[in-house]
Amino acid sequence: MNFIKRAWQNISFKKGRSLLLVIVMTVILVFIMAGLLIRNAAVTTVNNTKQQVGASVTLSANRDQAFKKMRSSTPPTSTSKTKKPSLSMPSVSLASVKKIAQLSGVANYNVSVATSANADSIDAISTSSASNNGPMGMSQSTSSGDLQITGVLNMKTLSDFKDNTNKITKGRALTSADVNTNNVVIESELAKQNDLRVGDTIKIKATTTGKKAYTLKVVGIYKASQSSSSSMGPQQSDPSNTLYTAYTLANQIKGQTNKVDSAVFTLSNPTQKTAFLKAAKKIINTKKFSLTADDSTYQALKQSMQKMESFANKIVWLVAIAGTVILALIIILMVRERRYEMGVLLSLGEKRTKIIGQLLVEMFMLLIVSLALAGIGGQFAGQALSKQVMSSVTTSTTTDSATTQPGGNGGPGGGQAPSGQPGGNRPGGQMTQGTQNKAKSIKASDLNLKINPLTLLQLGAFGFTIIAFAVLLASANILRLEPRKILIG
Repeated sequence: MNFIKRAWQNISFKKGRSLLLVIVMTVILVFIMAGLLIRNAAVTTVNNTKQQVGASVTLSANRDQAFKKMRSSTPPTSTSKTKKPSLSMPSVSLASVKKIAQLSGVANYNVSVATSANADSIDAISTSSASNNGPMGMSQSTSSGDLQITGVLNMKTLSDFKDNTNKITKGRALTSADVNTNNVVIESELAKQNDLRVGDTIKIKATTTGKKAYTLKVVGIYKASQSSSSSMGPQQSDPSNTLYTAYTLANQIKGQTNKVDSAVFTLSNPTQKTAFLKAAKKIINTKKFSLTADDSTYQALKQSMQKMESFANKIVWLVAIAGTVILALIIILMVRERRYEMGVLLSLGEKRTKIIGQLLVEMFMLLIVSLALAGIGGQFAGQALSKQVMSSVTTSTTTDSATTQPGGNGGPGGGQAPSGQPGGNRPGGQMTQGTQNKAKSIKASDLNLKINPLTLLQLGAFGFTIIAFAVLLASANILRLEPRKILIG
């Protein structure tokens, strides 16, 4: 007799038992589906976000070498009138920046030129201070202006604006089209104090030799949310006094040409960081300049997603093993219940392999029904489970980031950060906040838990493997069946 036909008849006649098996297999497959969805979504999220967050490499003056050069100068004696050695930070050649920007894997780049100027036609924001002295009791330089000028190539790629620390509220941000123009973006509080709007003009004076006056056109207004920094003067410490201009204009105010303080290159793929650094170092003088890579945003995201993927894998395997054991026990009980039926089949000459095959076909037919039900319920279970997992993973990742976060404002590379905010001198400093914001912004709803044919194929493979192992574990009882003893008994 055809064992496939017998399997169908058995399922049709034993509706209660078939329903019980469908329910058990559906519950098992729902949890496996949830685990597969979370695991696949975690991998997909890392791959997709890799193109968005990228990795940044900062080119700036080598502070370590600059300090060594300063210390190598002859120190003044107590009676000598020789000037104390000063720290000289070399500027980065714009030609070198453009050569590095042409390397493969660079998504975009930005440059930064920091200088100061004095307000002429406007009033800078004044911040009261208990002392006129700077940090560590040092007096402030009288040559510093009351406005901080930050020259950039493209404001949209600055970490402060990408992470919404600063936001453009009116007008527009500066782009590469503003190079060689006198366009400026000012802070909203500075605009309110001086009753400035987009389209107005302001005048400032350089603090360098000649103290030339410049007329700037306001093309945008931004809102700063960062707190004041104590590393600058009483007026410069207020972020409202930071003006963004094209780097060409900042160079004019600073009295230099074709040079920048630092450059930040954003890589399209963080995994290309090592190859990029190797190629970029061939272009620059590594004794004067340093390249500092920062892929902390990608690494934080990758770490959290790996934890989620690991948790999902544990769910899949634990449920798969438990499901195999449960189904094996049910099939063993089912075999004991059907001993007489199998004894008759064996006495009629049916092979034991076909009887085992009948059980496998019965379970496979029920598996198809369970797959359809699991496809419906698995997504809801995955969403509910991912919320709990993401909550614990994000908390753990944020704690780890805070623990391993380096302190202080100094660091290799130095120079003014591309954000233009005081105290952002270390290449990775501006990215640290962005990393935390990025990690916190990833929610369970951001995971793509949609069921696709690949997921169903994976679920079907797991399901078939489970019932195959369960039937094989139960087949030991079938192989021991003695038809003569069964029929006589």
